[in-house]
Amino acid sequence: MNGLPSVVAGYDGWGHMDGWGGGWMWVMGLAMMVLVTVLIVWVVRVSVGRPPERPDPSDRAREILAERYARGEISTEEYRERLGQLR
Repeated sequence: MNGLPSVVAGYDGWGHMDGWGGGWMWVMGLAMMVLVTVLIVWVVRVSVGRPPERPDPSDRAREILAERYARGEISTEEYRERLGQLR
């Protein structure tokens, strides 16, 4: 029981680790802040997603040309000529 009062007397109540590596704790704190920041950025990017891609205007022009050809509004020769101009 003689050792107990000396242990209690040495306890400051603040938990300063009594010199057991407390000097490097700032590195762990910095690493945790970086990790949390990266995690937040990743979650936001995944949840937002990519903006929708804009369709190529020439794709829509080819669709219209194909529709007109299918309806018989233009001949095969005219269809091929105009399709060649779109490429």
